Amino acid sequence: MTGSSARVSAAALTRAAPAFAALGDQIRLRLVARLGAEGPLSITRLTAGTDVTRQAVTKHLRVLAGAGLARSVARGRERLWQLRPESLDEIRSSLDFISRRWDESLGRLKAALEEEE
Repeated sequence: MTGSSARVSAAALTRAAPAFAALGDQIRLRLVARLGAEGPLSITRLTAGTDVTRQAVTKHLRVLAGAGLARSVARGRERLWQLRPESLDEIRSSLDFISRRWDESLGRLKAALEEEE
């Protein structure tokens, strides 16, 4: 990997860090999964059938919004929360970069071990 692409990827990882931190919470991860599966939802719909309060869901959604993963939109008198697909694409790219680096490291380790044999 060239120095230039390593810097670009390092910058992308730095930008993605808040999103990874936000996804580290089980409730927020469930909210993201639900929004991804069902599309835009109100806080009322997001809390239905759970033991999480509306206040707690609101707090978690604000964290996701702060990390760039979600946003609220006004629809009539209610606010619906939805994912920001472009942020998820950036996270996916970061994970792909990490995966490629891991594969390269394992390849170098394998080659070194085979040389010793």
